[in-house]
Amino acid sequence: MRSTPPAVSPSDPLPEGRLEPGLYIVAGPIGNLEDLSPRAARFLRQADLVACEDTRVTAKLLRAAGSDRPMLAYHDHSPAEVEEKLLARMAHAAVALVSDAGTPLVSDPGMELVRAARDRGIAVTTAPGPSAAIAALSISGLPSDRFLFAGFLPAKAAARDKAIAGLAGVPATLIFYESGPRLAATLVALARAFGPRQAAVARELTKRHEEYVGGALDELAARFAGEEPKGEIVLLVGPPAAEVSSAEALDQALKAALQTLPAGKAAASVAAALGVPRGEVYARALELKGGQ
Repeated sequence: MRSTPPAVSPSDPLPEGRLEPGLYIVAGPIGNLEDLSPRAARFLRQADLVACEDTRVTAKLLRAAGSDRPMLAYHDHSPAEVEEKLLARMAHAAVALVSDAGTPLVSDPGMELVRAARDRGIAVTTAPGPSAAIAALSISGLPSDRFLFAGFLPAKAAARDKAIAGLAGVPATLIFYESGPRLAATLVALARAFGPRQAAVARELTKRHEEYVGGALDELAARFAGEEPKGEIVLLVGPPAAEVSSAEALDQALKAALQTLPAGKAAASVAAALGVPRGEVYARALELKGGQ
């Protein structure tokens, strides 16, 4: 009786020089090339094509991995034809997806490509690795049992303040990405909405000029006032104090939201963030507004 050969799991190593057709999500370093995992490097050597945001940046990564694979630019502004070309290629070849730094799809393009690949029955495999958000959280000393990655806040002040107001009562450490020119204004807005919560600014993680500054939000706002620090920045904000009751957390979130929004919209935003019935939140918003 002939035995059936064992199936190959995506986690099982394949012979050097060969990858099964499909999409491979490959996490690269966030700064230090020594953080490229052996498995990620192997995927980059074995892939038939590497899809990337910037071919100039990825060329350095491929050299570090010992890879000479061809590249194709794929980013937020790529036409639909590029995605279709990648999907067609995956049907019979291995396509690796990388970002300029860290794990693809974390504030980077790729979600639509992964979704389309899965819809077509194409195998999707990950070589997990560095993420600036998790790296910053791990060295912050802020609560890490519960956290929310909020990505980049909106660029315009009104939209930024609205987004911050919606996060005021979330009982978790908040993680944002931010740019140097916007950091000071964002810290001021967060301090105004959240009060003196503990927070941290982590910059250029794993690189030569890595910097970590922790403290209360108002202290950080003063520290970075007038500055435009260079490099990649992760901004973390601790959760509301544990002793704050749910009613107090609701009031804190509403007061922050009412600074920039009418009562109805403020109530809707806070209700969604805290999971509280909208009618109850709206009634409290009117009470607070009437007492001002």
